[in-house]
Amino acid sequence: MQNADKMELPFLAGLNDADEPVFESLEVEFMTNSSDHVRLIKSPLLTRNLAAGDILRIINPDTAEYELVKRSGNLCIRVFGKEYLNEIEEALSSKLEKLGGSLDLHTSHALVYAIHVSIGFQTIENIIDEACKDYPEVVWYYGNVYDPEDGKTPLEWWLEFDSQN
Repeated sequence: MQNADKMELPFLAGLNDADEPVFESLEVEFMTNSSDHVRLIKSPLLTRNLAAGDILRIINPDTAEYELVKRSGNLCIRVFGKEYLNEIEEALSSKLEKLGGSLDLHTSHALVYAIHVSIGFQTIENIIDEACKDYPEVVWYYGNVYDPEDGKTPLEWWLEFDSQN
């Protein structure tokens, strides 16, 4: 626990080759006047269907069970590669930050960004594709756009943000 309002909790990131659960530790902050509602501070690297700012209800942290209460409107963007991530980060971070996005994680093989969906999918995809165009071995994915079960079906949660404008 870092302070009274923030802590790290385990989140189910998937299953390993032996079908055993793999957990990712994510930092959250408790919501004011709530002992069981937290806000995700940064977008996850491996846990699907979440992004920075999402509000969750803690069901059972020992088994990594949470209920998504409210989406922040942020997209989680994950960039993977064995090389060239420093170059891509240089090209990508400043452009996304100018649009209100943030670099939430930088490891030797991955970058994770959060940016609000109101910027527009096409604008975001153009920026990422441009930054990655010279590096065909680098791939990127949305972490919270497609159904975690099939990886194909759009979740369409962003439609509620469109209707608010």
